[in-house]
Amino acid sequence: MQFNLKKILKALLLSTSEWLSIKDIQAVISRYHDEAEEGPGENVEGGDEGGEGAPAPLGGGQSVMKDLIAQVPTLLTATQIREAMDEISAELEQNSEPWKLLLGPNGFKMSIAPEYADWVRLLRNDPRPQRLTQSALETLAIVAYRQPVTRAEIEAIRGVSADSAIARLSDKGLIKITGRADLPGRPLQYGTTPEFLEYVGVSSIEELPVSDVLSPNQISEWIERASNPQKFGNSDVGLPSDSPENSAQSPAQNANPEGEAGESGGQTGSQNGI
Repeated sequence: MQFNLKKILKALLLSTSEWLSIKDIQAVISRYHDEAEEGPGENVEGGDEGGEGAPAPLGGGQSVMKDLIAQVPTLLTATQIREAMDEISAELEQNSEPWKLLLGPNGFKMSIAPEYADWVRLLRNDPRPQRLTQSALETLAIVAYRQPVTRAEIEAIRGVSADSAIARLSDKGLIKITGRADLPGRPLQYGTTPEFLEYVGVSSIEELPVSDVLSPNQISEWIERASNPQKFGNSDVGLPSDSPENSAQSPAQNANPEGEAGESGGQTGSQNGI
């Protein structure tokens, strides 16, 4: 028997429905060497050493067991484990296997491939999964890229109420309250959860695709403008100014020409009379 890291990792992944972390895998390797040092005849209930109650030597014999122990590294690095997991994931996709390897914030997990998920759902008689609405997806994206973010900031970006979307995302465990903003009224702030990372298939927020639509500074300016809208007057759109000062001056300006005309007319009449 030869030590094959990828096959061992597959066996570990298929043996549990929980996330398998790098530390879990390293602990298995450590326990393997600990038991190898103790020997096959120890910690046996009933029977003499090497008798019916003793476990069979690993690999069918002492020499085979020693060869195998020599092949197993005393310590697996995180890089070695990740590289082996990457190879497993590539092989599963290449061979169109009904499983796929998931990478989450808590490690690795084997899951049913999406194209076979309905068959498993029918076996379990589970209801059809409900997809998020467009409104919920937009709100979730804002929280993911802007967290921690308040409800008012979400509504400033979307332009509509976010109460329903926030409640739905909270019920699904995709977002949570992370604190309060240092603003008047101390509004609640929202952020994503580990379930969100599993939902989108990444292990950390840093792995989310970079948004090339608006930069964080542009979004901040957008929120600021939405929170403090600019007021426009008639002069800003090319209409006559309607300011009180201009309105007060208009009658005086209209009266002066008439007065001047009257005085001129009076003077003309006097000259004619003379």
